[in-house]
Amino acid sequence: QVQLVESGGGLVQAGGSLTLSCAASGTVFSVNSMGWYRQAPGKQRELVAAISVGYTTMYLESVKGRFTIPRDNGKNMVYLQMNSLKPEDTAVYYCNIGRFSALPYRPSNTWGQGTQVTVSS
Repeated sequence: QVQLVESGGGLVQAGGSLTLSCAASGTVFSVNSMGWYRQAPGKQRELVAAISVGYTTMYLESVKGRFTIPRDNGKNMVYLQMNSLKPEDTAVYYCNIGRFSALPYRPSNTWGQGTQVTVSS
């Protein structure tokens, strides 16, 4: 059974930084793409960033240049490094394991529990 556990959320002032972590277990991590989604109150869940097995990445337009999504296959971890945070980045952030190894990203039904990120102005 695949499990994803996120950590690293919190409260930060606008302009600050946070790094989210996602630990994967129960899967051969290195063969799957990975993604980070977020969901703000009253809004649909949206794909923020994804990384393929070959380390190709994609980013939501509004986070380009501010967020990066590294992965560490040896530790079964994927991260979301967030810089220059804005109040509109406030949301619950979820880790997801992709259905395929490459992009474009296709999410599976396996999600973490989510971690809250709140950016104050």
